[in-house]
Amino acid sequence: MKEKRNFETEAIRTQLERTESLEHTSPLYLTSSFIFEDAEDMRASFTEEKERNIYSRFTNPNTSEFVEKVCKMEGAEAGYAFATGMAAIFSTFAALLESGDHIVSARSVFGSTHSMFTKFLPKWGITTSYFDINEPETIESFITPKTKILYAESPTNPAIDIIDLELLGDIAKKHNLILIIDNCFATPYLQQPIKYGAHLVIHSATKLMDGQGRVLGGVTVGRADLIREIYLFARNTGPALSPFNAWTLSKSLETLSVRVDRHCENALKVAEFLESHAHVNWVKYPFLKSHPQYEVAKKQMKLGGNIVAFEVKGGIEAGRKFLNAIKMCSLSANLGDTRTIVTHPASTTHHSLGEESRLAVNITDGLVRVSVGLEHVDDIIQDLEQALSI
Repeated sequence: MKEKRNFETEAIRTQLERTESLEHTSPLYLTSSFIFEDAEDMRASFTEEKERNIYSRFTNPNTSEFVEKVCKMEGAEAGYAFATGMAAIFSTFAALLESGDHIVSARSVFGSTHSMFTKFLPKWGITTSYFDINEPETIESFITPKTKILYAESPTNPAIDIIDLELLGDIAKKHNLILIIDNCFATPYLQQPIKYGAHLVIHSATKLMDGQGRVLGGVTVGRADLIREIYLFARNTGPALSPFNAWTLSKSLETLSVRVDRHCENALKVAEFLESHAHVNWVKYPFLKSHPQYEVAKKQMKLGGNIVAFEVKGGIEAGRKFLNAIKMCSLSANLGDTRTIVTHPASTTHHSLGEESRLAVNITDGLVRVSVGLEHVDDIIQDLEQALSI
């Protein structure tokens, strides 16, 4: 029996078998396709009697290594890697749902996921009902005989709300639903939803998995029979992760635990600083005792993550003023980077939503999201301080 190794070791030592060159790190397999020995080899490969690489839209050694690492990190049976996080989300739902099916989702989801639920899936007769993440006792009231999937992010984007994953797992089991969790903000280092009953876990690998703002990628891992359906859909529709990006992401996972430890250390200090600032109404960070779901976060997360949400006094105009006063931190749509990034959703990413719609997902006019990076924490705080004080 193979010896079980710790998270950090698996992240570093899970890799492809060495070639005759005895390379220390896995090589890049920048090839669109793979050759066959003869007609019988080709026949057996296409009928899947043999497990081998055929075409990089199906599988590639680099994507396979990346997926294997994520599976080990999440405790999953199988997985498939995608070109982006949204490709992973769309392909997962498209592969598993049919016309007439119904989704029950937390209302607080990533904007593009919300658009998928409300603008695109309805074209194929797939509907969605939303529950308030702060009212988990209402979830079962949204479930119908047509409901197939229960979906949530935890922590949420951008309001940093937390939901009890064990509760979701119990509900999914009771009603025979597929529980899908977007674990992007936590990463598998801080939280493993499969332990709590999730059947599938999705990541935008673009974020903390890469961690340096370099490449796009996504991955879905979980129960093997469900991944099989996702693989067949993706194999025919083409949202596969590129070998180069897979190689980059696999190397990035080697340092995930080290980076996230520092991200979390910095983020907690930033949250504590903001909580005492005169120009801030409130702060939300999972490992602050003031967070409404602090006890739930402590139960299911190792640390609090790198995202801090706070409300600057003065609403939308104060939020714009804060962004314009930032000197060191980046103004960017990304997160999970080595560099600290600040956004003001009400005047930027969620500007098109009305105030009522924003408030329904806990995005107030003054809410600011900080993706805390790896700079020295004193420098991060100094920049936030001067921007708040102008």
